[in-house]
Amino acid sequence: MSTEKKRLGRDFWVFWGGQSISNLGSSVTLFALPLLVYKLSGSALNLGISTAADMLPYLLFGLVLGAWMDRVDRKRWMILTDIGRALVVASIPVAFALGILTVWWIYAVGFIHSTLKIMFDTGEFAAIPSLVDRSDFVTANGRIQASYSGASVIGPFLAGVLVAVVPISTLMLVDAASFLISVVSLVAIRGSFNEEPSETTERRHILQDVKEGLGYVLRHPVLRNISIMMALVNFIGTTTYAQLVLFGQTQLGASYTQVAWLYTASSAGVVVMGLLAGTFRKRWSFSVVALGALMLSGLLTVVFSQMRWFWPALVVWGLAGGLGILFNINTSSLRQSIVPNHMLARVMSIASVLAWSAIPLGSVLGGFAIQQTQNVRLVYLVIGVLTILVPFLFSFTALGHAERYIPSAAAPGTSSAKQEAPAAGTSAVELT
Repeated sequence: MSTEKKRLGRDFWVFWGGQSISNLGSSVTLFALPLLVYKLSGSALNLGISTAADMLPYLLFGLVLGAWMDRVDRKRWMILTDIGRALVVASIPVAFALGILTVWWIYAVGFIHSTLKIMFDTGEFAAIPSLVDRSDFVTANGRIQASYSGASVIGPFLAGVLVAVVPISTLMLVDAASFLISVVSLVAIRGSFNEEPSETTERRHILQDVKEGLGYVLRHPVLRNISIMMALVNFIGTTTYAQLVLFGQTQLGASYTQVAWLYTASSAGVVVMGLLAGTFRKRWSFSVVALGALMLSGLLTVVFSQMRWFWPALVVWGLAGGLGILFNINTSSLRQSIVPNHMLARVMSIASVLAWSAIPLGSVLGGFAIQQTQNVRLVYLVIGVLTILVPFLFSFTALGHAERYIPSAAAPGTSSAKQEAPAAGTSAVELT
């Protein structure tokens, strides 16, 4: 594949447009699905189990599916997974119409959908270096995240309006249709999402690829600590999102429409921070932006936990959501800058598995804690305090000076000399 790429050129904007529309549909589901679970069961524990079902595929299949996407035609498989997700999501309104919809059906849909999403997301992550120049990774990732969240601002608002006139389950048809639009946009992109394979490339067992990628991630001091820290943060913080419907209705007196606005506010915060990510990164170091954003997010969660009026809480929640995305944008750009193209998908999946491994347990235990204490404010308060402490403690590790490990400007496939020893069987440039 040619190394000459237009900076944020046609293919990037086609990709951006299709995925933004797809995210609009997904943001409707993001609001509607927990609301549907809560309406069917009225249980905080069931909300936690729903989140766990969504995250479990990352633990079971994440490593293998990431390695698989490094072996196949990424764009073709992204198209196939979008078609599959459209069919799976559409099964919810069909089951509702037939009178057979249960929370267990929703758990199954979440599990299958997440399995397909792993394949799509790892392919998407690996596609960015094929669409823009290395120097534009942060800008491109920021634009994508901002546009995704811009759609997410509209999605919950739209869902909040529609839920007053149509059954909640019917909202899933919007998501199903948006996946088909994503398919059209991917077909319209001319280029490949893969580099041309080397003639000397040895075909190995897929588990060897998984082992190589896993060892590669664990040997790098910065990205190893990122994965450990995010596992802790996600274990602690997943409850705040899993139980947002419950918190909004019981503690803020929010209607269904106002609960949708909470999701909208969080997405609006992400839009703002996504657009500012490149500016922040040019002004401050990776460590200051990433760790500082997480600590401020924790502080705002503490404030949010004690609020009793909806409108001020809406603003605080929006700011907290926006700060949280700065970490993701910067770490994604870091990986894309230093990881060889042929390993990008598996590195993404490995990072996701390590970082999200604690979410299923955290969401269930968070729901259980709320059910036992009958005090959702206290649970949110503790989560906020711990979210401040975790990144603060990790600032004393390699994450406190992560910029030392970021390669200087170099040709694709090369990196600076400031790096740790690579995993056995990998070249010295294969950092993660």
